[in-house]
Amino acid sequence: MVKMYNTDVETNELKEVNEYIKGTWINMVNPSEEEIKKVCDNVKIKDQFIKDALDFEEKARIDEEEDDSTLLFVVDVPIIEDDSDGKSYSTMPLGMIVVRDEFFITVSLRKNRIIDSFEKGRVKGMCTYKKTRFLIQILYLNASYYLNDLKKINRQTERTVQALQKSMRNKELIQLLNVEKSLVYITTSLKANELVMEKTARGKILKSYEEDDDILEDAIIENRQAIEMGKIYSDILSGTMDA
Repeated sequence: MVKMYNTDVETNELKEVNEYIKGTWINMVNPSEEEIKKVCDNVKIKDQFIKDALDFEEKARIDEEEDDSTLLFVVDVPIIEDDSDGKSYSTMPLGMIVVRDEFFITVSLRKNRIIDSFEKGRVKGMCTYKKTRFLIQILYLNASYYLNDLKKINRQTERTVQALQKSMRNKELIQLLNVEKSLVYITTSLKANELVMEKTARGKILKSYEEDDDILEDAIIENRQAIEMGKIYSDILSGTMDA
């Protein structure tokens, strides 16, 4: 699936468009080979950037195409799965491609809450033509979602431990093991995302303004808080499992 959006310069309204015009945001969710080729032909980039972001095992990183000023940012975003043992938490890669000074592309294997928030206009001050701001806002919102998910994981753990105190059943033990696995995924992804954000802040890879730098700094702080929170919850859970 491919959808394209553009922010009206006068009204600041986000609209879905069909033309490849400067300042357009192209959102790709599990695109087909034909859709990938069409986008690449129109924005004139190599398809490898898009395909890299569609690899579920792809790690958080920054890649640069020196000859045409195209940048690929890959970060891990949190996802929630519903299974027979309740909710489980994991991560998947999200690719963000800055195509020169013309297009901003997001690529993911499936729909996710971060991009959904931008599509529905829930993020204040978002503009498709302000590509650096857009990317940094995604990084900030992503870190915020990690924090929210970690709080949910902690509440889920507390409920499971309370149930265990009343009856020693395999179901609760399996739930705790799933939580432990979720925390490993999340903390590993958060540390990888931190490297991407710090490199972005340190390397001046993208042209940015003072307000952009402030948002990026806030995103790094949120991410560090999530890392600390994940470590604390992991330590508590480890002690609980030992007991």
